Amino acid sequence: MSNNKDFNKGLLMSALGSFWWGFIGVIYFKYISFVGHIEVVIHRCLWTTVTLVLTSILFSKMHNIKEILNEKKKLILLFFSGLLIFINWSVWIYAVSIDKIIDASFGYFIMPIISVFLGHIFFKENFTLKSKISVLIVILSILFLIFSDFKSIPWIGLIVAISWSFYNLIRKKINVETDIGLLIESLFILPAVLIAFYFIVKYNVNDFDVSNPSLMFILFLAGPMTVIPLFLYVRGVELCGLGPTGMIFYITPTLQFILGYFAYNEPFSQEKLMSFILIWIAVFIYLKDLYENN
Repeated sequence: MSNNKDFNKGLLMSALGSFWWGFIGVIYFKYISFVGHIEVVIHRCLWTTVTLVLTSILFSKMHNIKEILNEKKKLILLFFSGLLIFINWSVWIYAVSIDKIIDASFGYFIMPIISVFLGHIFFKENFTLKSKISVLIVILSILFLIFSDFKSIPWIGLIVAISWSFYNLIRKKINVETDIGLLIESLFILPAVLIAFYFIVKYNVNDFDVSNPSLMFILFLAGPMTVIPLFLYVRGVELCGLGPTGMIFYITPTLQFILGYFAYNEPFSQEKLMSFILIWIAVFIYLKDLYENN
C-alpha cells in the first residue's frame, strides 16, 4: 500500500514540477523579460545560488558539499556541466524574451530522445528499434527544415536540447545529488555572473535597484523559480522512477508550445508545423517504447 502511495506521490510531484517549468516558469520569465535577458540570466544564476545555499543549510547538506570539494574529478566534470546549464539557461531566457517560446519547446520535445541516443553512445545503454526510429524521425524533421526553409530552423531549440542532453549525460556520470551538484555548478558560474553584474551597474544599464524593493523581490524569485520545480521533479523520479516521469515531462514542452502559440501569438510557419508533426510522431513512438519497457 505504501509503495502505491509513494508511486502516486511521485507522479504528482513530477507532474507539478513539469507544470511549473512549462507554465509558471514561462509566465514568470516572460513577465520579467522587460529587464533584459542578460540581467535576467544574472539574477537567475545569483539567486539560484543563494536559494541552494539556504536549502543546503536548512537540510543539513553542507557536509555533502565538503566531500565533493575533495574529489577533483567530480569538480572538473561539475565545472563543465555548470557551463552547459549556464548556456541552457541563457538561451532559454533569450528565447522567452524575443518571442521564441515555441522554438524552445521544440528543444524540450526532442531532448529526451537525444538523451536516449547519447546514453547508447556513451554508456552502451539499451537502444531499442523504436528508439532508433524516434532518433531518425527527429533527424528527418531537422533535415526537412534545412531543405525547405533554412531560416525557420529552431536553432534556439537545438541548442536547448543539446546543452541539456549533454548536461544530463555528465550528471549521470558523476552521480551527485541534484541540488548539491547544481549548487557547486552555480558557484563555478558565480564569479563571472558577479563581474557581469558589476559592469551593468557601473554603466547604469541595470533595472535592479535597492530603491525599488518590489522589483528586487520579483527578481529574487528567479532563484526559487529554478529550484522548486527541480526539487519536485527530481523527488518524483526518486519515488516512481525514470520511466513514468519521463512521460510526464512532456507536460513541459506541451504547455510551452500552447503558451507561445495561443497566449503570446508567436508566428508558426507551415514548414515548422510539418517539422513539429514529425517530432510529435517521434515523441509518440518514444513514449510507447518507454511505456512498454517500464
